Amino acid sequence: MWLVCRYLRHAPRQMTCHEFLRGVTAYIRKHYKKSRLQRLIEHPEERLTCSAVIYSRLQRQIWMIGDCQCLIDGQYFDNPKPEEAVYAAKRAQYARQLLAEGVTQEELLTHDTARDYILQDIVDSMKRQNVTFSVIDGFPIAEQHVPVFTLDFQPHELVFATDGYPFLCPTLAESERRLDEQRQNDPLNINTFLASKAFMKGQDSFDDRTYVRFKV
Repeated sequence: MWLVCRYLRHAPRQMTCHEFLRGVTAYIRKHYKKSRLQRLIEHPEERLTCSAVIYSRLQRQIWMIGDCQCLIDGQYFDNPKPEEAVYAAKRAQYARQLLAEGVTQEELLTHDTARDYILQDIVDSMKRQNVTFSVIDGFPIAEQHVPVFTLDFQPHELVFATDGYPFLCPTLAESERRLDEQRQNDPLNINTFLASKAFMKGQDSFDDRTYVRFKV
């Protein structure tokens, strides 16, 4: 993430999405040891990896690389990994089974054995990154999986966020309120919202979260 931020600070402001994808890939690639490259070709799950949603003011475009989400004038868009919903449902079903067998919610919030149940699935999906979904990882980005939205020259309000917000709303306060409701009512994320992980004990979120709202 820090490498992508550093690259963006010095990237040509007139660059296209294609130029950004090639440029940031080359920049990340330079930070790998040459002796590790063959290993990383064979094991994508070991690469430095991040997602990003970017607005180009000169291109008047939104670029979504990886599992991020946004609102364009209140209309919702995301770019999830293709198997994410399947694995979340698999975890939810297993968690419900454990609860029925007598495992307590408190125990699962301390050690999420339901996530352990799908962990190999998650690792296997990472082996298909930049094949079935896009990420920034220092290897050629699968551009066919990078949604691009071109805006007209009318005023627009944009919200960009990571996937740590299960319900993305037009304001940060509302998004945080909905997140807290989810934590209170379904901390395992197996009923009102399905996720590949829970709100673990002592945490107020189940995933990283970033939220930015601005007008163009």
